[in-house]
Amino acid sequence: MATTERASTKVESPPIGAVVGQSVLERIGNTPLLRLERVGSDFPNIQFSAKAEWFNPGGSVKDRPALGMIRAGLNSGKLAPGKTIVDATSGNTGIAYAMIGAALGYPVKLFLPHSASHERKRILAAYGAELVMTPGDEGTDGAIRRVRELVAADPAAYFYPDQYSNPANWQAHYRGTANEIWEQTSGKITHFVAALGTSGTFVGTTRRLKELNPAIRSISLQPDGPWNGLEGWKHMPTALRPEIYDDTLADENLEVSTEQSYGLLKRLAREEGLLVSPSAAAALLGCFAVAKKIPPGEHASIVTVFADSASKYLSERFWDED
Repeated sequence: MATTERASTKVESPPIGAVVGQSVLERIGNTPLLRLERVGSDFPNIQFSAKAEWFNPGGSVKDRPALGMIRAGLNSGKLAPGKTIVDATSGNTGIAYAMIGAALGYPVKLFLPHSASHERKRILAAYGAELVMTPGDEGTDGAIRRVRELVAADPAAYFYPDQYSNPANWQAHYRGTANEIWEQTSGKITHFVAALGTSGTFVGTTRRLKELNPAIRSISLQPDGPWNGLEGWKHMPTALRPEIYDDTLADENLEVSTEQSYGLLKRLAREEGLLVSPSAAAALLGCFAVAKKIPPGEHASIVTVFADSASKYLSERFWDED
C-alpha cells in the first residue's frame, strides 16, 4: 500500500549566535509597486502604478540617494570620524541623513527652510540632527547658499554630500529604483513619470530604463510656478539648477498645479485608501496629463514614484478645505 509523507511543519530555530533580521540600512530600497484601482478609472486602457517609497525606513524616496552619497563618502575617505554630515534640504533628504547618521554614529547638521512642514522638523529633532533654519521664501535655494558659506569657512570639519551635485544621488536610482520597476512590471512599463527636485530620481531611473528599453517614454514634472506648495520640487526656470540635472533625458516636461494636487490627494485617501503626500498626488496628476495624450485604443503602463506618505503633512490646512 502506497504511503504519503506529510511535510514537516516544525520551524527550525536559528543556531545560537546566528544573525537574524536586517539592519535599518539594509531595509532601504525594494519598495512595493502599488497598482491604483479606482482613481484612474477614466482611462480603462491604462494601468497606473506607483512606487510606495514610504516603506523605506526613513519614510521617503530620499533614503536611497542619502545612503548612496554617504557610502560614497566613506569609500573615498571624505567622510571620516570627527566630521559632521552637512547639507541643505527641504526635509526628506535631511531625515534620511539624520537616520543614517544616527545608525553610523555621525553627527548631522542641516540647513532647512522655515517653510518645511512642522512634522519634518519634529522628526529631524527626534533623530538628534542640528537644524539651521533659513528664510522660507527663499526655499531650498536659500538653504543651499547658507550651507556653502559654512563649508567654505571650515571645510575640514564637514562632509558635504551636496545632494544637488553628487552623482551618487542619481546612481542610487540607476542601480536600484529603475531595476525594481523593470522587474515589478515584468518589463511592461511604457511610461515613467517623476518630479524634478534634485532631479536624481528622474535622471537615474530614466537613464537605466532607457537602456533596458529605449521605447519607454520618460516625462519629467515640475511646479507651474516658483511659488508652490510642493515641497522638494523645483521650478527649474527660476531655481538654482542642480548640477546632476540633464535636461536632454525627458521626452516631455509637464507643469503641475499645487491646488489640483491637493484635490487628488483627498481622492487617493478616500478612493484608494492611500494617505500620501502632496508631491505624490502631484506625480499622479502628471500621470493623468500623460494619459490624456494616449489614444483610447492604445494600452499603456504608466509608473511613477510616490515619494512619501501623508504623515509629515497631517497638520496642513488643505485637509480641512473643500
